[in-house]
Amino acid sequence: MADKEPIKEELYGDAVRDHLIEFAEKGGYAAIPKDEREEWFTRFKFWGVFHQRDGQESYFMMRLTNANGHLEPGQLRAIGEVARDYARGPAENPEWGNGWIDLTTRQSVQLHWIKLEDVPEIWDRLESEGVTTRSAGGDTMRNITGCPVAGKDKNELVDAQPLLDRFQDEIRGDDALRNMPRKFNISASGCHEGCAQDAINDIGLEPAIKRIDGDSVRGFNVRVGGGLGSRHPRTARPLDIFVRPEEAFEVVRGFVELYHDHGDREVRAKNRTRYFVDEEGPDAIRELLLKEYVDFRPHTAGETLRDEYTQNAGKPSDAGRADHVGVHEQYDGRHYVGLSVAVGRLTADEAIELADLADEYGSGEVRLTRRQNPLLMDVPESDLGDLLAEDLLDKHPPEPNPFQRGAIACTGTEFCSLALTETKARMARMLRWLRDNVDLPDDVEHLHIHYSGCTADCGHANTADIGLFGMRARKDGEMVEAMDIGVGGGVGEDPTFVEWVRQRVPADEVPGAIRNLVQAFAAHREPGQSFRHWVESFGTEPLVELVEPEETDYEDPYMTDAKQSWYPFAEDDAEPDAAEAPADD
Repeated sequence: MADKEPIKEELYGDAVRDHLIEFAEKGGYAAIPKDEREEWFTRFKFWGVFHQRDGQESYFMMRLTNANGHLEPGQLRAIGEVARDYARGPAENPEWGNGWIDLTTRQSVQLHWIKLEDVPEIWDRLESEGVTTRSAGGDTMRNITGCPVAGKDKNELVDAQPLLDRFQDEIRGDDALRNMPRKFNISASGCHEGCAQDAINDIGLEPAIKRIDGDSVRGFNVRVGGGLGSRHPRTARPLDIFVRPEEAFEVVRGFVELYHDHGDREVRAKNRTRYFVDEEGPDAIRELLLKEYVDFRPHTAGETLRDEYTQNAGKPSDAGRADHVGVHEQYDGRHYVGLSVAVGRLTADEAIELADLADEYGSGEVRLTRRQNPLLMDVPESDLGDLLAEDLLDKHPPEPNPFQRGAIACTGTEFCSLALTETKARMARMLRWLRDNVDLPDDVEHLHIHYSGCTADCGHANTADIGLFGMRARKDGEMVEAMDIGVGGGVGEDPTFVEWVRQRVPADEVPGAIRNLVQAFAAHREPGQSFRHWVESFGTEPLVELVEPEETDYEDPYMTDAKQSWYPFAEDDAEPDAAEAPADD
């Protein structure tokens, strides 16, 4: 049995909350017996409370949860006010100062520098607005993801939001399913964009149409066993099952229960569903699912919409709908406005201002995407001009440059004990350098550059046009931060992962390597060809030679001792155990 299983069997799930509050009331971090801290930190994760990395003792990260990135009116303001009042560290970040929020790749929010003794008050403030941290981490169901404009998209095939809400209430909310073998990701989308990324979830519902008794029926096909992390990503495999919307809940719950009962609890490094599906095979899983966990006989798979997917699919973006950045009409004639937030980080004041704009110009509702961006919902056409003229939209624009638009970055060494490199501040700096020094073809609206601080891949490097993994290397006899560089990933109609063309490139040489890649792309592409399709046609072997890293005028202040650069860190150069990644993926 894996080492965490006895800890969870003894106490886990909802029961952890009272113990956490008790520690908070008795003095916080100092009240936890030193020899029990790792056990309690394992349990706290279920309630979204993560101890930060070595050297940041007594500080915690707090992750919030929702269904499909929906923040109802008042919720973003409450989150921003909590960040302003409680998420403040011992020093300022060089890019964002002190007091900010991180938007995640699972449509959620994370706060840092939280003191354990403040958690009960924070919960009171958040929960009074309907925001919770329950089931945000640990071995449980993570944030339920889908199309962020579900129910508002005038082109969607199926409105999946009622189903996602039911997953949230009846599956995540069921304490009997609190203790999964490992974290478990669920997605469902009824849109044409593929923005829920069903291909990299433990179970994903993709929109589909099935001819049944002569009628064209709308519903979902079912895929299982997708996931990133380490050097062994997998795309979810089809189960050859089609379900109507009213049937989908039973199938998803059935697979959750199946994995709860049969998933490997012996070896944590090999107990994600992707390995389970590798070992058992989709046919055997389907047979067991239908025999023991589902009370009806579903139809075989229908015709999918995968060939229409635009979310990093290697095709034109259909006027930006693929990532929801920009101004887009809803089914009711009103509009949603998607902002581009570089690497997903907003200051507390910006989050509060964004909530004010949502109230002033829209319904007050804010939705979050899997690309770390917020959407302002329900804006009348008559108010669009005034909204777009607001100062905040100059900093987080709905029409960003292609580099900013395609950027994602994980937490990195700033807080994560597994990461080998600084990510967010470096990525923000690198995006400005690329904007000012690298020219893209005029018809390229976005270039997806995703940066993960280690191979756990919480930054989705495996699915990027250009993916970066944090590493270490020697340069001029000194150990420095470095990156592996991969190309050609995507999660659209034909999911593929990057091919790694360069390893352990010193971080200050990476922008030059990216410039070389982009110049090769511009010189050799066919008219209108995307980066991903260019890589497929050009081949990765020639790129190994073309993408020779080089020195540039780019200055990287995080090359050495980055973990000491503005916060106190303990030195730890060990390679990470990707299976234990705490960050959101």
